[in-house]
Amino acid sequence: MTRLLRPDAVLIQAVIAGALSFAHLHDLAEAAGQSGWKAWAYPISVDLLLVAAWRRLRSARRDRSAWTWFTIALFASLGANIATAGLLDLANVPAWLRILVAGWPALAFLGGTLLVHSPTEPAAPAQAVDDPAALDVDMQRDDEPVPAPVPELAPAAPEVPPADVPAVPVALLDHARKIADAHRASTGSPMPADALSARLQLPAPMAGAIAAQLQLT
Repeated sequence: MTRLLRPDAVLIQAVIAGALSFAHLHDLAEAAGQSGWKAWAYPISVDLLLVAAWRRLRSARRDRSAWTWFTIALFASLGANIATAGLLDLANVPAWLRILVAGWPALAFLGGTLLVHSPTEPAAPAQAVDDPAALDVDMQRDDEPVPAPVPELAPAAPEVPPADVPAVPVALLDHARKIADAHRASTGSPMPADALSARLQLPAPMAGAIAAQLQLT
């Protein structure tokens, strides 16, 4: 389906204004001694410099160079429109205007080159809204952890034999052990407690204590 073209008032106005400005620049260049295709090239040069400076301003509004060349191109376009409005005798163009028109190509070339090759300001990276900001956590503690107190262990109490068990002298215990070992060596079996008691002829409590230490039954 063919799309219908609808007239746009703004677009029509832009085309008319551009054509009139183009014609005024052409007439001024031709009056200043630029004939043939040269007179047609001047309007294109002025308009292109104006557009290039405007595009530069859109990406870097703080660029002084872009503002400078935008102002120069704007004054060149406005000056040509005003000069051809009857305020200037196009049949007798002054020398200073001829010099400006003749030097315009070099000026426009310099401006275009600077606009193209000047570095642009790096755009600030956009911070993601979804990502939460990193929290600064102080990992260093001012208070030192206090170790838990270790309970002191009471010294082990020495083993105290029961009150009813008599203490056995070391010499007597060694003597009883020798008798028990000799009995084991000769018979091959441990010596009974009653036999050891009869051999030593000791009281029953003392003999029982010796038999208990020697583990005799």
